[in-house]
Amino acid sequence: MIDLTIIEAFQEAFRLIITADPEVFSIVTRSIYISGLATVLACVWGIPISVLVGLYSFPGKRLLRSLFNALLGIPTVALGLTLYLLWSRSGPFGFFHLLYSPLGIAIGQSILITPILVSFASSTLGSIDTKIKDLAKTLGASDFQISLTIIRESFWEILLSITASFNRAFAELGVAIMIGGNIRYVTRMLTTSIALETARGDIPFSIALGIILMVIVLSITLIINYFRKD
Repeated sequence: MIDLTIIEAFQEAFRLIITADPEVFSIVTRSIYISGLATVLACVWGIPISVLVGLYSFPGKRLLRSLFNALLGIPTVALGLTLYLLWSRSGPFGFFHLLYSPLGIAIGQSILITPILVSFASSTLGSIDTKIKDLAKTLGASDFQISLTIIRESFWEILLSITASFNRAFAELGVAIMIGGNIRYVTRMLTTSIALETARGDIPFSIALGIILMVIVLSITLIINYFRKD
């Protein structure tokens, strides 16, 4: 029975991909768009924070780094509940109308993945060989130019941090379902669809969506690693 279900799931996934099922295509593109927007938002404030924590010394640096490391394990449902209370009609920020919207999900996911981006990227920048910094100073580079040099040297590692952040957002469920509400053609994503179809008992279809989810996540990571190797 299990083998038959798995075979049916792969057949269903293949059919959905080959026929470009409109609903599945809508769910996939929406998931990529929302998680991509979340990653861009996280980079807007996460990369500068990573440079600050990774390359400069200042009072409270250790505490700030520890805070971001601690937030790596934040439960997504707890974050989703907090944002739900803040963005609901009776909440203090309800006038922004972010609840049950793609933008609301993206902002929630960006908050979730910021600690991942900052922790990984700042560790990468902080581990750069001091010889590179000394050489840049010898050549008369300013502090800003030295920072740019280190960022260029760490480009692929930072890109991997960004990729890991995107994958986390793309495979996330708690924020997506609590903030988005799993509304068809509006906020329904791959993860929320999998949860819905599993609850309905449509196991082959939910596994098919899971296969599509895994293929996208693994493909992005493999592509980045391939070009990084070269």
